[in-house]
This record gives sequence, C-alpha cells and structure tokens, in this order.
Amino acid sequence: MQDTIRQALALTRSSTARERTADITTTGRRTGRLRRIEIWFYRVGGTNYLSGLPGRRSWYANLRTHPAFTFHLKNGVRADLPARALAITDPAERHRILSEIVDDLNQPHNPARITQPTRLEDWESGSPLVEIVFDHQATPDGT
Repeated sequence: MQDTIRQALALTRSSTARERTADITTTGRRTGRLRRIEIWFYRVGGTNYLSGLPGRRSWYANLRTHPAFTFHLKNGVRADLPARALAITDPAERHRILSEIVDDLNQPHNPARITQPTRLEDWESGSPLVEIVFDHQATPDGT
C-alpha cells in the first residue's frame, strides 16, 4: 500500500473531520444501482470501520446485501480502494468498538461537532457498524 494511502487510513484521536471523511460506492440492495455517498470512517485497534449516528441507513442495508464496495479517499490523497464490508453484530464486539468511537467523538475538541456527550447506549442500540476489509489485490503489501 502506498505510504500516502496508509497514512490517510491511519486516523488518530487528533484527526480532523475532513481527514475522517471519505466516500463509499455501494450497490443498491433492491435496484442493483451504484450509490455513492459521503461518510465518516473510524479507526479502532488498527482496523477501519464505518458507522454513524443511530438510525436506519441505506448504505448499511446495501452493504448487508452486497458487501463488496469501493472506498474512496478524497482528502489529501485520492484513491479508489476495493473493499468488503463485514457487519459487526456480536454485542461484545460492538460494545468494544463503539466504546472507542464514542469516546473519540466525546473528546473536548469534538471532531464531529455533534451534541455532547454522545451516549454509547444509543450507538449500541441503533448504529450500523461494519469493518472495512480492503481487497488484498488493491494493496501491494496485501493489507
């Protein structure tokens, strides 16, 4: 993987809203049409995830039906990375990952500019959560 791509994916607690923003292209679950949206991504324990505020999300429904998607980096570096979505449904795993995400969002500089405090219980009960598994063919080192 190019160093610039690796760096763009390696978010930290000090990452800005702009650095956390990417696009994804999913396949519509009913229509089969490609759908591109802007979304935030998160990094927990060296792994990248997609999630969002509690509620139903079309992108999540699309990824549950068609897990293959394209992850588009667009801020600082431009890259279209083939990936697969792995839905995180185990309650203990969701708790572990969402705890880190919510803690990150609740820090004083509030990268999301959302109402604080953001409640972990809300995210656990109603937020989509998927691991981004990048296609090893898209990255020279297989990561």
